[in-house]
Amino acid sequence: HLVQSGGGLVQTGGSLRLSCAASGTIFGVNYMGWYRQAPGKQREMVARISSSGYTVTADSVKGRFTISRDKNTVNLQMNSLKPEDTAVYYCNLEQFQPIYETYWGQGTQVTVSS
Repeated sequence: HLVQSGGGLVQTGGSLRLSCAASGTIFGVNYMGWYRQAPGKQREMVARISSSGYTVTADSVKGRFTISRDKNTVNLQMNSLKPEDTAVYYCNLEQFQPIYETYWGQGTQVTVSS
């Protein structure tokens, strides 16, 4: 359902871009977003964007990461990367009609070297 691309290894201060494409039809109000999970830590929300363009961004990445969306594709532009941004990043889709469903991408590693 969700296919991710992007990610990789970058030095501190560098930039990376993640993309995620959802296949099929997405019905009604929905959110697409990015979550991340570092080793030994819980998965956390990075940024989400609704079908109407409303965005929510975690304080830890505000001003550095930008989420954008074009129909069924969501992108995450990551600038000024820090070592603490190192994690596996997962794309997520939540749709609420006709029933609540959520889907996850396969995950992609982002590593920021100091």
